[in-house]
Amino acid sequence: MELLVEYMTKGFLVMLSISMPCVLVAAGIGLVVGIIQAVTQVQEQTIAAAPKILAVFLVIIVGSFTFLNLLTGLFSQGVGIAFNVLAKQDNFALPSDYYKYTTPFQGEMDADRFKNVPSVEDIMKHPGKVPYIDKYDKSKFYPSSKTPSPRPSLIETNQILKGQ
Repeated sequence: MELLVEYMTKGFLVMLSISMPCVLVAAGIGLVVGIIQAVTQVQEQTIAAAPKILAVFLVIIVGSFTFLNLLTGLFSQGVGIAFNVLAKQDNFALPSDYYKYTTPFQGEMDADRFKNVPSVEDIMKHPGKVPYIDKYDKSKFYPSSKTPSPRPSLIETNQILKGQ
């Protein structure tokens, strides 16, 4: 948990380090233009917008490689944490034999469910007959009685832990 909080903190710092130069340049240009407008007594709001936009655009152009390197480093560190650290912790990963102890699709794969579909042997014996299902013999779709749960129950968890 501490690792994730540390990573989020680094993400906020990267966000601040990318946005802060733009904000500071816009504030500085706004202050200079405001002083010039106060001295000349020209109170036009659109005069301040153009220099701010141009200056922020130049800051983004000049610092683009630095910003890209910061974001790339943050992304690669996040991928490293996700695949190398979290995947190896027992709290976040299921064991490889998890489905050995669960039955997520119990009752759905019964042998008589597809009784109107010809078997491979029947198709091989009658090569001229196209194996289509008769529309009257189609089986109806019945939703599963239980949806598969991604977490084992308490009994299944105990069985998994005893098996290790």
